[in-house]
Amino acid sequence: MDDLDKLDDATAAKAFRRLVRHLRHRTDAENIDLMGLAGFCRNCLADWITEADPSIARDEARRIIYDMPFSEWKAKHQGEATPEQIARMEASIAKNDPGEDALDEALDESFPASDPPSMTEPGR
Repeated sequence: MDDLDKLDDATAAKAFRRLVRHLRHRTDAENIDLMGLAGFCRNCLADWITEADPSIARDEARRIIYDMPFSEWKAKHQGEATPEQIARMEASIAKNDPGEDALDEALDESFPASDPPSMTEPGR
């Protein structure tokens, strides 16, 4: 058991809520940029909520993270992804643990409609 597993759930929950509130405030930190730097974004956090508790639907988890419907947040705060941002994101995702397939699914509907088909329709 590593030290992270020794962290009690109440403390972990407080830290998680602080992270989510920070991301709600920092709307200038777009999901595509978070993916490019860290290989995860707000949608990933929502997906992890759903994985932790399957009774919470994906849309509900996103509303928890964004404090509004995802479509509303996307319209207010998300710009067009540039080819450079997409390339950074793809390189970053390649570094993720191969067991984290949920990250690929987090990209669904996460970025502008200008995403290349290879991102929105794998295997194409």
